[in-house]
Amino acid sequence: VKLSSSSAECVKVVVRCRPLSSKEVEDGRQRIVDMDLKTGQLSVRNPKGGASEAPKVFTFDTVYDWNTEQIDLYKNTAAPIVDSVIEGYNGTVFCYGQTGTGKTHTMEGKDEPPHLRGIIPNTFNHVFETIAASEGKEFLVRASFLEIYNEEIRDLLAKNQNSKLELKETPDSGVYVKDLTSFVVKSVAEINNVLVVGKKNRTVGATLMNQDSSRSHSLFTITVETSEHSGPASGGDSHIRVGKLNLVDLAGSERQSKTGATGDRLKEATKINLSLSALGNVISALVDGKS
Repeated sequence: VKLSSSSAECVKVVVRCRPLSSKEVEDGRQRIVDMDLKTGQLSVRNPKGGASEAPKVFTFDTVYDWNTEQIDLYKNTAAPIVDSVIEGYNGTVFCYGQTGTGKTHTMEGKDEPPHLRGIIPNTFNHVFETIAASEGKEFLVRASFLEIYNEEIRDLLAKNQNSKLELKETPDSGVYVKDLTSFVVKSVAEINNVLVVGKKNRTVGATLMNQDSSRSHSLFTITVETSEHSGPASGGDSHIRVGKLNLVDLAGSERQSKTGATGDRLKEATKINLSLSALGNVISALVDGKS
């Protein structure tokens, strides 16, 4: 993820821990995770271990506990990436974790009240507020929305939801999805409508761990084209920059023994875990200096 033109690091890893759910509280579950927000450390205690067993400690770029507000997470983690996209860089934000851990809540949240809005709707406001405050520049914003369900790509904005799209690659544009619907949007209301339409078509299902479990990986892409006219001294030419922001809500990894998945739910879980395993291999290759 490209954060900014002056950022020393291109990839950052942050961890958010949700509070115990009402069902977990009813079952008498206890929290075994502690977070130090200043140092970015997360410690996990073994509930079956004795008092002498030290907790396992992990360090990340940033950690957020169960008291973190949606807007604070957005400003600290996602906003710098959005700024870079508007500058013409490509960026990606994705949530990864077990089913039921709050990935969709973090990425999408709820429309009302405003403080529950997630990264995606906060990004909409950020982009168009920046455009409104810019002078001497022209902007073109496009949005697309797809899901990967059972290893098949579906356009969540298409009229025909049964059609399956293909992944293509060209030397000029790189990897892209052929025939993916893309809408030009001119306001927060328009791009939010794109999100609402796509969410209605997304595949969800109930498991023992999550009543509205995401059964697919979703990818909401915002492309920002910026045209800036140079002064007379430079010939008055236009300079165009293009930045692409990918906002990804991954389906959660699952254990069949915990989710109680059978039939279609079990088939979905198998495909979900397969793709997440492949993603893990990609991330490992990125951080491996030998690759």
